[in-house]
Order: sequence, then structure tokens, then C-alpha cells
Amino acid sequence: MTNDVAGAIRLPPGVTVTEGPELHADVRELASAANFAAVTTLLGDGQPQTQITWVDVDHSHLLINTLPFTQKYRNSQRDRRVTVLVWDRNDPEHYVEVRGHVDETVSGQAAVEHADQLAKRYLGTAYRGPRQRVVLRIQPSRQVVRRSPLG
Repeated sequence: MTNDVAGAIRLPPGVTVTEGPELHADVRELASAANFAAVTTLLGDGQPQTQITWVDVDHSHLLINTLPFTQKYRNSQRDRRVTVLVWDRNDPEHYVEVRGHVDETVSGQAAVEHADQLAKRYLGTAYRGPRQRVVLRIQPSRQVVRRSPLG
């Protein structure tokens, strides 16, 4: 659905919506830089729960590296639906919202190595935290991209 489709909901200037699993170019751009993400999962009673975190992207998924005892991890294992909002740290009016589901969880040394890559990107130093890491691989189903209509 975009502004150009006949019969579609009229979107505000600067907003693009895409359906399906193929990552939008803006999602790739924002998630591969040192931008932060708000990750929303669902608690057992259905209430949303949101945490700020680092984010990454591979060829087909958003990647969230976390610890296996966090609420977001436990929520994502019970109900795999998630929403991730990534904003441009230099232009907060440029952001992407990705709705999707966790379709794979990676653990072990691969998850620790990924945490090290993220620490170098975000902090400029090697990862020194707990070694029990997990990576949530999130497959998109709907993506909303917003850019300032003024710039």
C-alpha cells in the first residue's frame, strides 16, 4: 500500500508502507548504522512491553541481540509477534516501524560474536558483558517508513 495505489488509504507525505518479508532499503540503512531501536513484545496478559536496544540487520531479518533472562526474550518465545521501531539518531523524523515475528533464535558463540560486533559499532570497544547471548531473527510482515516531508 502506498500513496499511489487507487482505493488505498491516503498516507501522509513522507510515509511509505510495504507489506511482506522483503526488507525496505530504509530499514536496512537505519538498522545497519549505530541507531537505537524500541522493541515491543507482548506480556502474558496481552499488555505491550517496550525496551530500547541495539539493532542489526542481515540479508532478510532484523536482528536483536539480548540476554535469555530478559522479559523481551521470554515474551518473544511465548508470543513471537514483535514490533521494532528504529530511528535515525541524526534525524528523529526519519524512522521505520517493522511489524513481524521471531522466526529463529540463535544462541551460543554466534550470538556472543554478534554482541561483540554490535559493541564495536555502538561503543567502539569489544563486548565485555555476560556470555549467555541470544539473537532474535525477526522476519518483517509490514514496514512503515517515515521521512520528514520537509527535507
